Amino acid sequence: MSAFPALRSRNFRLLWSGQFVSFTGSMMQSAAVLWHVSLLCDPAQKGVALGLVGLTRVIPIVAFSILGGLFSDAHDRRRIMLVTQSVMTATAGLLALLTLRGAESLWAIYLLSALNAAASAFDAPARQSLAPNLVPREHLPNAISLNTTMFQLASVLGPSLAGIAIAGFGVGWVYLLNAISFLAVLGALIAMRDLPTRGPSERGAISWAAAREGLGFVFRTPILRGSMLLDFFATFFSSATALLPIFAQDILRVGPTGYGWLYAAPSIGALCTGAAMVPLIERIEQRGRVLFLSVAGYGLATVGFGLSTSLWPAFVCLALTGATDTVSMVIRNVIRQLHTPDRLRGRMTSVSMIFFMGGPQLGELEAGLVAQAWGAPVSVTSGGLLCLGAVGWIAAKTPTLRRYRKGEEITSLSGTARTT
Repeated sequence: MSAFPALRSRNFRLLWSGQFVSFTGSMMQSAAVLWHVSLLCDPAQKGVALGLVGLTRVIPIVAFSILGGLFSDAHDRRRIMLVTQSVMTATAGLLALLTLRGAESLWAIYLLSALNAAASAFDAPARQSLAPNLVPREHLPNAISLNTTMFQLASVLGPSLAGIAIAGFGVGWVYLLNAISFLAVLGALIAMRDLPTRGPSERGAISWAAAREGLGFVFRTPILRGSMLLDFFATFFSSATALLPIFAQDILRVGPTGYGWLYAAPSIGALCTGAAMVPLIERIEQRGRVLFLSVAGYGLATVGFGLSTSLWPAFVCLALTGATDTVSMVIRNVIRQLHTPDRLRGRMTSVSMIFFMGGPQLGELEAGLVAQAWGAPVSVTSGGLLCLGAVGWIAAKTPTLRRYRKGEEITSLSGTARTT
């Protein structure tokens, strides 16, 4: 494990492996929901119907993520995850039950997607704040790279398996498999031992003052504020995921199996890049410059996808979006974790979550509306160009982030674990 020192920590290994199984199921369901909606909606309104999937996911995130961050900083993060993972198991199970019994209501899909997103608004701050407590501080960049690689591997397997399962058995079985996959995380959380504890002085309160403290910390720290704005605008303009069913069905004409490959393509590129980032993250000195270049590459690859008229060029461009996004994701997460004290991690993550998830989910709605008016290729291509414009604007407005180099982080981080 010399290349993966974070995996020496037993609790981190448990969470990492459990999340891999669960994320694979969640990625299967995300792909299945879009396919399911595209089959149930009015063909003339397909772009809007697919865009609404993003809207139903982002509203609960915006509504509850700050509260989720407060809970994460005030309470036991493992216990929060036990509750949230159980809720997400129930929503996936109910979606499977309704679908397998023949229910064909778009609003049931939207409602259950919204409930799942509400649970994730509490789960993500607790999960992302717990992970740094499971490894020694010097292994944190390695842990973040491993988590990114794990997520991308699950994102490759999930949509590919979803395409196969949809073609062979139907979307209801995909939802059922996702419900079962949550058991892996629940088992990992139960099996954890000797977790670091936080004293009363290290725990936040659930109050307006605590919320203002977290928001103030993020927006008064230029490097955090700039990274979140970059994240939001890039994903808002370049979000093409919701339009993949249109490309698969109407433009590229590749069917459900081809759709699964298109959906997985960004994660295939991300997986290859993520595997390289695990050992390389500590060698990247000019992290700010690399961050901006990677997001610019993401925008260019999105333009290429929008102009594609056959499967494999589209696949390559989508894979490049995943590769470039992974580089920026790892650097963004390292910056945020190393610049945030443990007592504020939950609140920082909740603000980050609004930008990280709000960007692509609102972007899906924007992409759907533009596609409805002018077509999917125009929607995707224009979004990639606007992403490039956003990169230039944020680079000019945030020189601290643009010039950021390795080693420029705070040193008062607490709550890290011993290697066991």
